[in-house]
Amino acid sequence: MSPVPEVLTENTQCVGVATDNAVPDVQNSNESRQGYEWLHSTTPAESPVTTPASSRPPSPLMFNSFGATLTEKIKARIESKDKFFSLEFFPPRTKAGAVNLMSRFDRMRSGNPLFIDVTWHPAGNPAGDSETSSMMIAHSAVQYVGVESMLHMTCVGSEKEEITRFLEKAKGLGLRNILALRGDLPNIDEEWQYDPEKFNYATDLVKHIKKEFNEYFTICVAGYPHGHPEAKVYEDDLMHLKEKVDAGADFIITQLFFKASTFKRFVDDCRAIGINCPIIPGVMPIQSYDSLRHIVKLSKLEIPEEIKLIVNPLKENDDAIRNYGIHQATEMIRELFSSGYAPGIHFYTLNREVASTAILKRLGLWSDIKKPLPWRLSADPSRANEEVRPIFWTNRSKSYVHRTRHWDEFPNGRWGNSDSPAFGELKDYYLFYLTSQSPKTELLKMWGEELTTEQDVWDVFANYITKAENKNGIVVNKTPWNDEDLSGETELISEKLSKMNQNGVLTINSQPYANCLPSDDPIFGWGQPGGYVYQKAYLEFFTCEENVLALLQILGRFPAVNFQVVNKSGTINYTNIKNKKPIAVTWGVFPGREIIQPTIVDPIAFSQWKTEAFGLWTEQWGKLYEAESSSRNIINRIAETYLLVNLVDNDFPKGNCLWEVLEDMFSRRKLNDKMQLKSSLVEWIDMHSSKK
Repeated sequence: MSPVPEVLTENTQCVGVATDNAVPDVQNSNESRQGYEWLHSTTPAESPVTTPASSRPPSPLMFNSFGATLTEKIKARIESKDKFFSLEFFPPRTKAGAVNLMSRFDRMRSGNPLFIDVTWHPAGNPAGDSETSSMMIAHSAVQYVGVESMLHMTCVGSEKEEITRFLEKAKGLGLRNILALRGDLPNIDEEWQYDPEKFNYATDLVKHIKKEFNEYFTICVAGYPHGHPEAKVYEDDLMHLKEKVDAGADFIITQLFFKASTFKRFVDDCRAIGINCPIIPGVMPIQSYDSLRHIVKLSKLEIPEEIKLIVNPLKENDDAIRNYGIHQATEMIRELFSSGYAPGIHFYTLNREVASTAILKRLGLWSDIKKPLPWRLSADPSRANEEVRPIFWTNRSKSYVHRTRHWDEFPNGRWGNSDSPAFGELKDYYLFYLTSQSPKTELLKMWGEELTTEQDVWDVFANYITKAENKNGIVVNKTPWNDEDLSGETELISEKLSKMNQNGVLTINSQPYANCLPSDDPIFGWGQPGGYVYQKAYLEFFTCEENVLALLQILGRFPAVNFQVVNKSGTINYTNIKNKKPIAVTWGVFPGREIIQPTIVDPIAFSQWKTEAFGLWTEQWGKLYEAESSSRNIINRIAETYLLVNLVDNDFPKGNCLWEVLEDMFSRRKLNDKMQLKSSLVEWIDMHSSKK
């Protein structure tokens, strides 16, 4: 007997995504080291002498660690002797630059940095709301990339009210780490005068933060191993640093330097005068001859003679200089680690990633992130307890965070009947942290510079699944719904998915079943060690009305399968999920914890997701083509006539019956075509509902 779907209306209140009480069912001499001679002294990456065991990446923290402060994290890593790294970036000048920087954040995040920091440029409206402001870059890194972020803030010449306003805004945006700096002196053509009514030194800013915000912000300050360029003597600068620490600074990041002995002396001197907080060395890998000269000029540092002897003969060869820079920084960091002087390392990246990544991998600091939960966490402290999300946004986690950014609380368990506010609308598909990381020309080469039939669209989906080249010899590595490569889970079922896509079942989300796999499984694993994870088979796709009709006709033979079907307008919204209650589709059992069920299928949330899912057809794909072109018309037609479907196989211990379901759907579709069945989907549903 065919299932009788339940109708969901467009004005159905959006309830929370907490689920039912039931356990889910479910790193020589000068003459000998000139030019390329340095290559002969390379220390093997696996050397136990220079890369101690304590520099290995840490064990993952228990689930969401964003509730801990940065100070607590640094101290924990020092106590456990787990070396760490952090990265500095500066705001770009254009929106396209912001998009590229977000992409770089995503890639660098995969190496598991402890935090990143974003510089502050007063002339560039750093606290503004534009995508290129320091504040928004740092905020986006926290919210949408899920990485702990620290915001630089300069203060000289600023009034207290202005700084307070900046800090209040930073707090409201989920930022809780500040690198307190004096900044460049104003009116560089005039002699600077102390102004008692304004901020004059970084110490003033540290004191102000502590007074006005107590312990909310973790405060970092800058240290200068060679002494500040404006300091008359090195010792005076050390005492100014102590003033900053005594005022409340939690840790220190140093100015760049070129010799390990420089940092060691600096640390010893700091300890001698009573500075006991963590001191993190700042390192800038040498990346080119010109950039080295420029940075040295700005920082007023002297290049050691042994480095000049190597770099000068190579100044016309940036690749060789970059390779030397990687080697030099790696060896210096190894010495700092093995001697115990450095708890971690901070990289001045210049918004580049190759050199830093290479050094981190040589040091053994680059590590794949151990997933606390199946989906990417936001680093916003207000979301620290978030443990449940609908599966629909798995491949668009930034969009989910954007649409729920105004929520006061987030579902964090499986009990209760927690009501949540409605999802915010996605009105702008081109926000710099949401837009595709690929330019229009690249997308057209992948998705077709001209579409002639719907089959052309089906082929794009199939090529994405199989990583195959299209007819233009271009590998399709993204779709509007998936801006990244396939996950390991999806690759396991890619052959079956490809077949479905070639036949007009256009999959945008899926997961295979998993039954009691260890939480450290390389593909399915998540959560703390020693646990076991489970998941139900799930499939989400667009397909034509005729296929959906055939699907509903055969689903009666699969009582363990739940479904939901919606169209773009919402006039069709059917499900057989009783009482519109969420279904757990991923859960885990861990030592000393209740069952965690972080991923659900929620009928109400699906109704919210469908607007975004359909909108991506026209906003991200259709608009690549000229208005009224045949290509845009094909995309628009699909968006208007196809339906969005999700299927859940609840009987996970038996495997995955969804492939059989779809094969039966295709068979029934052939029969319907043979019989020239004229019933529309709505008519068929109405007819069978009346027989209930």
